[in-house]
Amino acid sequence: MRLLLDSHVIVWWGAFPARLRPETEAALRSPANEVFLSAASVWELGLKVARGKLTLPADYAARLLAAGFEELPVTVAHADRAMHLPPLHGDPFDRLLIAQALAEGMVLVTSDRAITGYDVPLMPA
Repeated sequence: MRLLLDSHVIVWWGAFPARLRPETEAALRSPANEVFLSAASVWELGLKVARGKLTLPADYAARLLAAGFEELPVTVAHADRAMHLPPLHGDPFDRLLIAQALAEGMVLVTSDRAITGYDVPLMPA
């Protein structure tokens, strides 16, 4: 399975693993699955760090990649897909993640209930 992590799931995985459902944590650790981090999520987390809303180690992104997570760049096709999503969710980062999951055939791992209105495969975080 190809899994795309919502931004809060990235933080939970590294700092608050007890917040993840046991089956979700097992899926993230399973070598049978490919787990992806969107460049948009890393950017979103960086903005929160810069605003003082979140504290992360300076090498957090490198740690995630060292743990085996794969990078998912943001493409023009992803942005175009996000632009054409129905306006059910106002968060531009979440809309981009939804578009990426749809475009790349991925399951979005999230606890954000606002995303359930979209026809995107989800795994509860």
